[in-house]
Amino acid sequence: MPATFFQDDDVDPEIRDWLTQMFAASAALGSRPGMEVAQTRAIAEQQREPWRRGGPGMYASEELHVGPHALRVRIHRPVAEDVLPVLVYLHGGGWSLFSIDTHDRLMREYAARAGIAVLGLDYRLAPENPFPAAIEDVAEVLAWLDEEGPAHGLDPVRYALGGDSAGANLALCGTLERRAAGKPLPRAMLLNYGAYDRAERPSYERYGDGERYMLTGPEMADFWTTYLGVEAVQDPRALPFRADLGRLAPAWLCIAQCDVLLDENLDMARRLAEAGNLVESHVYQGATHSFLEAVAASSLADRAITEASEWLAKQMK
Repeated sequence: MPATFFQDDDVDPEIRDWLTQMFAASAALGSRPGMEVAQTRAIAEQQREPWRRGGPGMYASEELHVGPHALRVRIHRPVAEDVLPVLVYLHGGGWSLFSIDTHDRLMREYAARAGIAVLGLDYRLAPENPFPAAIEDVAEVLAWLDEEGPAHGLDPVRYALGGDSAGANLALCGTLERRAAGKPLPRAMLLNYGAYDRAERPSYERYGDGERYMLTGPEMADFWTTYLGVEAVQDPRALPFRADLGRLAPAWLCIAQCDVLLDENLDMARRLAEAGNLVESHVYQGATHSFLEAVAASSLADRAITEASEWLAKQMK
């Protein structure tokens, strides 16, 4: 399918072609405003299905239900080593959409390229399970990792927390929760175009056109309302800009240039560094929100995943 043409397009051509296909699939599947959440989720899963195919094979993969809430997790092991360091990966989707299925290829890419295990978590979704359910689920799966990880070939000492969009929020907030509880911190935080603050910034104006880019300001506002409710919640477990950001793990921030969340990601990189943390932030020119999911078709996504994986491998030694 030919990409949509925009004069003076600032989106990378391969990402533009991917966006065109994503938007067309959404329309063909009947997506429209005001749908019930179950319908929206079903369409989102179908829309992403072609992009989770292919990619690296794994030495072994297993699916479990863990903890008091029987949370579904999927563990990918790229090699046959007895015990591997592990990235606990938290999918995006505005705390209300997507799953370890939509993000399966992305998790396998990190596993293969970094040479580590990846554990994906299906945390409970809003609005049925609003804040703080998802952050409690992160704590629950990390407690399971502490106790049961070695039995599944996972090293509970050498672990990282990562995610994209809402998942990056949960990774950072999950690290803050571990620090508050006096638990061992992750070796690294992998933060892909995260949602960290409810307040809009100038990038909402620049990159909020729903016909040109992946995520709009109104969509982001709806995600926050679904997760937190209509009240002005100021809890740092949901809004990490309101937290003490000192004494955290080294962080890699993958930042998309053409994203309403651009400015808050730049602000978060600065805030983390000013708090004394080791931070590497990379702005990918021409990238939109969710662009890592386009790895099957995008050299830009391929490069971003490779660079993050090389950094992860070093942190997990």
